[in-house]
Amino acid sequence: MSDQEQSLKNHTRLVPIYHYVAAPILLVNVGWTIYGLFGGISFQAIRDMLVAIALVITFLFARLFALAAQDRVIRLEMRLRMRELLPDDLQARINDFTALQMVGLRFASDAELPALARKVINDNITASTPIKKMVTDWQADDCRV
Repeated sequence: MSDQEQSLKNHTRLVPIYHYVAAPILLVNVGWTIYGLFGGISFQAIRDMLVAIALVITFLFARLFALAAQDRVIRLEMRLRMRELLPDDLQARINDFTALQMVGLRFASDAELPALARKVINDNITASTPIKKMVTDWQADDCRV
């Protein structure tokens, strides 16, 4: 994706080794351990199945925890950015923006941010995707998880 300009359509990040190698391996492992239970329920078969499930849970939560940490950083970054760019009346409302709204607004250029922030807060647009769709001057975020 580094050769391509980032946009709404391609801004999500897929890590091939994580998403296309590790995830299928873990899922095949769960299937294999469940299949092993048909050969007879034993302590080892149950243990293997529980470990396989625990690995999938760990895999999922590793991603969720990273995304939650990223969202916290985005929220902090956007609060600082908004303090610099928003007019006084909107600065008083910075804490009214939700994390999802800030995630959507982060792609707006500095020039576009004040008007877009006003629209988001006045129209109570709460989901990040509709906000991202309203961004006309997309600013890439290449440091995402």
